Amino acid sequence: MLLLISLYLMTLGVVFCVKSCLGSSVVSSLPFVFSLAGMDGKVPGLTIGGYTIVMNFILVLCQMLILRGRFDPMQLFQLVIGFVFGWLIDVNMMLTSGLHCDTLFSQLIVQAIGCTVMGIGIAFEVRCGSVTMPGEGISIVVSQVVQRPFAKVKIWVDTTLVLLAIVSCYLFFGSWQWNVIGVGTLFAMIYVGLVVKFMTPHLGWFDRLLGYIPGFRRYLFGLARFIYRHGSRSE
Repeated sequence: MLLLISLYLMTLGVVFCVKSCLGSSVVSSLPFVFSLAGMDGKVPGLTIGGYTIVMNFILVLCQMLILRGRFDPMQLFQLVIGFVFGWLIDVNMMLTSGLHCDTLFSQLIVQAIGCTVMGIGIAFEVRCGSVTMPGEGISIVVSQVVQRPFAKVKIWVDTTLVLLAIVSCYLFFGSWQWNVIGVGTLFAMIYVGLVVKFMTPHLGWFDRLLGYIPGFRRYLFGLARFIYRHGSRSE
């Protein structure tokens, strides 16, 4: 339940950033480009959430290809988390369908709210612990393989996603799409981390709550381990 709340806050923040038209967050930049291209019939007409799910599946597949036999089957539950994340993006897009930013001031306010809410959601999500989001999962795998700090690899992965989004903009539209990758994207890359850093020392109450109410992620992880062990014994 607590993980669902965390994911909801993260996706709500993502949607606010999209709605601001100043630039989406890193995690949604590539799916956003593809969803816009889908509206023009250039690619399958999936939603932002739909393409986010596809991207998360690809990231998990990349982990499997990199680690091969060393890939932990429990990490397949990243697919569940990635699916819920994408689905919640579409839910929040529907719930905020009436939100329109017609002035620069409203765009700035919505972008700031989105990044703040996203940062709070990420801080909560990190505290839930166990299976990671696919974006963090691929960063962990690469950092292990190349033996570089996770923080640096995460920057590489995020930068790669943004560069792919930029290339996709030129591929599909022939120009830079500032509503997808703009000043708001850069702001999100810096400000969200600051929010997480600020929130982390103040989440002692969240840890105590986790001690009494098992997080959804921990439930999934335990269920996956039970199914995996039971299946191995049956064989």
